[in-house]
Amino acid sequence: MSLSQPKTYDVLGIGVVAVDDLLYVDAYPAAEHKVRVLRRRQECGGLTGTALVAAARLGARTGYAGTLGTDDELSRTVRRQFNDEGIDLQPCVVRPDARPYHSTIIVARHPPSRTIFSHVDGHAGADPARPTADVIRSAAVLLVDHHAMNGTRRAVEVARAAAIPVVADFERHGGEGFDELLPRIDHLVLPERFAMELTGADSPQEAVGRLWAPGRQAVVVTCGARGCWYADALAPDQPRHFPAPAVDVVDTTGCGDVFHGAYCVGLAEGQPIGRRVRFATAAAALKANQEGGQSGIPHRPAVDHFLKTQNPPTPLIPNP
Repeated sequence: MSLSQPKTYDVLGIGVVAVDDLLYVDAYPAAEHKVRVLRRRQECGGLTGTALVAAARLGARTGYAGTLGTDDELSRTVRRQFNDEGIDLQPCVVRPDARPYHSTIIVARHPPSRTIFSHVDGHAGADPARPTADVIRSAAVLLVDHHAMNGTRRAVEVARAAAIPVVADFERHGGEGFDELLPRIDHLVLPERFAMELTGADSPQEAVGRLWAPGRQAVVVTCGARGCWYADALAPDQPRHFPAPAVDVVDTTGCGDVFHGAYCVGLAEGQPIGRRVRFATAAAALKANQEGGQSGIPHRPAVDHFLKTQNPPTPLIPNP
């Protein structure tokens, strides 16, 4: 990694982790209908959890500083997965009332779609007072999500005071404190649905402009198979479009989180915004081509090879 000060972690995440039960069906049923499950599998998930797995597979040194339970089965499942992926759990906060999210995800083939039913029984995400400020300052990039606002706001303030860039994965309004937190995020990467809901914009391009705030370094609005719109501090009033590469979509579970993880890696490596977006888009596209959530996340050689095959590179399309 290319940042000048040595860091313990390239990417430190403090948000939500989950355990997902994935059910694969031919088509999502209408009410009062039955449908045959083609196959089922259990994997770890969650916004921050999946992004950290993506970052680890792309070569980053990663750590998880959110919360897990002491000895419940869901927390044990996450610990096993993170240990297998090389994600450091030393910064993790252990609380008897903490639990990962538990989600059931229906993945349909025709048309490709996913429906998520999530549940949490206990605290999830950032702790209000931990980890220590030194742990947060040991990261090159801090990744947060919209859960547990008190702990998230504290961690963001510690990171900003230490000039550590903060990347946010917000899928909905996080409740009390969220509106104050939003302008404090350096790199705001939002899905199209929430970006337009939050801003009242009529297009993702317009949403990028409305999400800009003083001190912001980048805004990215992801649009699935239509790529993304983005702007950075060099040209905040000139949103640019980056189209997604054409792939056979098998399962979109976790694609947005993979984009966030890859974006964090590109940021830690010092990649300029255009390369960073292209890198994250490629990683998310390769994930969409594979079944499963975290199991379908690509490793770095696959992403690098895929980018080399895009010849010439997909051009940026300036805002008309």
